[in-house]
Amino acid sequence: MTIGRHGAERDEARAIFRHLRSLRDDLATAAGIELPELSMGMTADAEIAVAEGATLVRVGTAIFGPRRT
Repeated sequence: MTIGRHGAERDEARAIFRHLRSLRDDLATAAGIELPELSMGMTADAEIAVAEGATLVRVGTAIFGPRRT
C-alpha cells in the first residue's frame, strides 16, 4: 500500500507507483506466491495508479468531497 507524495507531479507519482509494483512483483517471485492486490493512489492520482497496476485506489475525496477543517 502506498500513496504518492502530496503535491507530486504526474511523473513522480508514476515512478513511485511503478517502484511499488516492482517491489510487489519481486516479493511474489521470491516467495513463490501470488500477490494479486496492489493498493496505491488516491483520488488525485487514481488514473496514474491504475495505469501502473493498482487494484485498489482510495477515492474518498471523489465521493465525499474535500475534508472540512
